Amino acid sequence: MSARTLKNKVAVIAGGGKNLGALIAHQLVDAGARGIAIHYNSSGSRADAEKTAAELQAKGAQVLLVQGDLAVVDNNVRLFDQAVQQFGQVDVAVNTAGVVIKKPILEVTEADYDRSFDANAKAAFFFMQQAGRTMAEGGSIVTIVSSLLAAYTSDYAVYPGSKAPVEHYTRAASKEFGARGISVNAIGPGPMDTPFFYGQESKESTAYHSSAAALSKFSKKGLTDIEDIAPIVRFLVTEGWWITGQTIFANGGYTTR
Repeated sequence: MSARTLKNKVAVIAGGGKNLGALIAHQLVDAGARGIAIHYNSSGSRADAEKTAAELQAKGAQVLLVQGDLAVVDNNVRLFDQAVQQFGQVDVAVNTAGVVIKKPILEVTEADYDRSFDANAKAAFFFMQQAGRTMAEGGSIVTIVSSLLAAYTSDYAVYPGSKAPVEHYTRAASKEFGARGISVNAIGPGPMDTPFFYGQESKESTAYHSSAAALSKFSKKGLTDIEDIAPIVRFLVTEGWWITGQTIFANGGYTTR
């Protein structure tokens, strides 16, 4: 089969209004995508999503904005149904959304646990489900997970613990959707230089993470840059379509299996 392209394709991006999600949206449009459905979680993210939408429209893309908590199943249904209604198809689905909770096990509350698993496991499952329901033949699904899935560390039981199910969802979906030519993968970045990382880290832990990867000194701040991850997403949904059912650790040598 010849290499796939993004010409005239449509992508749904969860968390697509800012940071990594926004960069992915730009790169998919630059590669030929005609339509982008940008999901954002709350009204606090709306301004970022609208800014990204305006930038994409200036490049000639059609853009749909959809707000909603993806831990609510109906919001996933609505997101993909609206994308199909507006664009006529869905070819690519990328989920960058999630939450980080860093606490020792003895300090984790039931609310912490539920919030983490809702955002990182439940939302990821039903996003993938609805992508598989609506996606055109030959599509691609990518979920952002975490390189902490391969870490031996304290204080991070709940965050990677709630990302771990996504690896199995990815394998199962790649089997179930493969007959339609749909590839399904996960990417595990290292600690990324975004506000998502700094919120729960101390000065000391930030310094550690900034020097822990084998390639740290070649990064701007020693961390994974969003510019390191977005091209991998673009590759997986185009020339890299033959890769499926995998978790790719893209972290500069921060962790490995």
